[in-house]
Amino acid sequence: QVQFVESGGGLVQPGGSLRLSCAASGSTFSIYGVGWYRQAPGKQRSLVASTISGGSTNYADSVKGRFTISRDSAKNTVYLQMNSLEPEDTAVYYCNSFPLPRTSWGQGTQVTVSS
Repeated sequence: QVQFVESGGGLVQPGGSLRLSCAASGSTFSIYGVGWYRQAPGKQRSLVASTISGGSTNYADSVKGRFTISRDSAKNTVYLQMNSLEPEDTAVYYCNSFPLPRTSWGQGTQVTVSS
């Protein structure tokens, strides 16, 4: 049913910023929370940030103070503002339902932080 389409990734130097977008079909945000997840080569996928319908947010310790998740319910879109990017942030970023992700993941968007 619900599909998530990620965009906004790219190549950025350490210390730079990117804003990722997650466009969701249907009325996802009226029912489910949404999370941003990431997976680096050879690493397991992990939750980066999440938000629920009421606006509550949480973050992984590794990104606290640097990343901000936000939502635009009218557009069925969730954003991830990433500042002070580090090479360790390099990964494919995905959005999905939170706290129970759908078993089918989208293509994600590549974020590469490198000099």
